[in-house]
Amino acid sequence: MCSNLVKILPDATLYQFGILSSLMHNAWMRTVCGRLKSDYRYSVGIVYNNFPWPLHPSDRQQQAVEAAAQAVLDARVAFPDSNLAQLYDPLTMPPVLSKAHQALDQVVDKAYGNLKFQSEAARMSFLLQLYQKYLQ
Repeated sequence: MCSNLVKILPDATLYQFGILSSLMHNAWMRTVCGRLKSDYRYSVGIVYNNFPWPLHPSDRQQQAVEAAAQAVLDARVAFPDSNLAQLYDPLTMPPVLSKAHQALDQVVDKAYGNLKFQSEAARMSFLLQLYQKYLQ
């Protein structure tokens, strides 16, 4: 059974899955998301709708994100007896899944421009500046 806290994105594409699974989106989520205890409370109105997606990614960039997103899904499928909590436990995350996410993060960052961030604070500074640009 589901509650009204479940969020779905009907007909989501691999591109959307890739962006939402990336470090870029997760940095945004960790900063703007509400919390209950220490758990994140993902909000469509605050987190998703306000997330600054790449403005005009090229077809090549979109295809790279899609391929990397598929690699993440393929890595997950390789462990059919593990649930998401087990797969994403930092102490036991399978190396193939970790590498797939690293590759995804690299291509997502390139979709925003060939950027390298030294810290999550630098990444968030970039995203907040981009958000302000989108508001103008």
